[in-house]
Amino acid sequence: MAADKVPVVDMIPEMLTLDQTSKRSGLSYDALRKMCLNNEIVHIRVGKKFLINWNRFVDYLNGEM
Repeated sequence: MAADKVPVVDMIPEMLTLDQTSKRSGLSYDALRKMCLNNEIVHIRVGKKFLINWNRFVDYLNGEM
């Protein structure tokens, strides 16, 4: 593989549910839900479920966004 090509697996974002993100980060489910509703964090909505981009969320917590 050429040095300039990134494997597809490295390009797929790690998307977590509110419950998974809550358990990993220590923030409450409700706080995360409010962040999504206020568009404070990077997420997508699938039906009624919110999926949070974990890497972008960590960047947000570190003040990089």
